[in-house]
Amino acid sequence: MKRILLVRHGESEWNAVRRLQGQADIELSARGEQQARALAPMVASFNPDMVLTSDLKRAADTAALLGHADAIREPLLREQNVGAWTGAEIAQLMSETPDAYAGWRAGTFAPENGEIWAQFRIRIGNAIEQALNTDAETVLMVCHGGVIRAALDSALDLAPKSIIPVGPASLTILAFPKGEARLEVFNATTFAPILDAPD
Repeated sequence: MKRILLVRHGESEWNAVRRLQGQADIELSARGEQQARALAPMVASFNPDMVLTSDLKRAADTAALLGHADAIREPLLREQNVGAWTGAEIAQLMSETPDAYAGWRAGTFAPENGEIWAQFRIRIGNAIEQALNTDAETVLMVCHGGVIRAALDSALDLAPKSIIPVGPASLTILAFPKGEARLEVFNATTFAPILDAPD
């Protein structure tokens, strides 16, 4: 049975101070590196036979810390572009533009020059489809919180407003028995799950 293992990168330096990063190429924090190392045995237990990573540094470095420094860099797996909100403090957005921020989290609003959710969802759906069309039975994708939420929307019609933020260095698994997607695991970690993770 085909499985897609979706891993969010460990905490980044901007996650740590709750700033939106989108496609900004931000480094992992020291804590993020520790989180990725802690998750490595869980991921290894699934013995993925194909490994893809977003080409953004925080994801590629997480892939390396999981034991897959040779992961294939796939630009389709980049985080959603947040345009003018890149680098913005989440608390400030929630305070000054609460309706817009809530709309962005729900997939109904895009900041100036940002990526519209429907387009993002299609991009991630294409990445999933390409992986399913390979000979690999278990594909590991090291990516971003928004990417995982978009994958769940694309595969399961699970709207972003119904999904909590995906925690850093967490594992989500989609299985495809008879070609139909089902959610097997969500937000699993080897440490206490972070339920209010910053995007």
